[in-house]
Amino acid sequence: MEVEDIELYHTWRNDMEVMTSTNPVLDVYSLQETKEFVEGNIVMPHSSKSYIIEDRECTKAIGITSLINIDLKNRNAECIIDIGEKDYWGKGYGKEALTLLLDYAFLEMNLHRVSLRVFSFNERAINLYRNIGFKKEGVSRQSIFRNGRWHDTVHMGLLQQEYSL
Repeated sequence: MEVEDIELYHTWRNDMEVMTSTNPVLDVYSLQETKEFVEGNIVMPHSSKSYIIEDRECTKAIGITSLINIDLKNRNAECIIDIGEKDYWGKGYGKEALTLLLDYAFLEMNLHRVSLRVFSFNERAINLYRNIGFKKEGVSRQSIFRNGRWHDTVHMGLLQQEYSL
């Protein structure tokens, strides 16, 4: 992700339908707040690596995937993925992007473990993560409030030796 991607990311970050299933805080952000967030949390080269997901046929940016909280000493990182363009939901772009990110994490960076967090109501994402090989490691019970109800946050992890291409 580059600084010039901030405005596009800003539109996704302020789309409640996009963020409902991925962001614990549903809020509307100013462009300046998004810029500060991206510069301070996403494009920091020492602790994260972020990539815009593009449709190869038309080179349209459709989402973002990242390794964050990279710990090179312990060979760990957390991954995140957001498909910001709703027309691309459910069409395999998330699986392809996440697989490419994990290839990079395990085969190039030689990480030992990649983790993620997902809201329990996001069943499509949970199924994708399980299909790729992530295992449920724990639950933060009733940690997210959406649509008038409490939901769990599911913690999942994937070890390098469990990852298969």
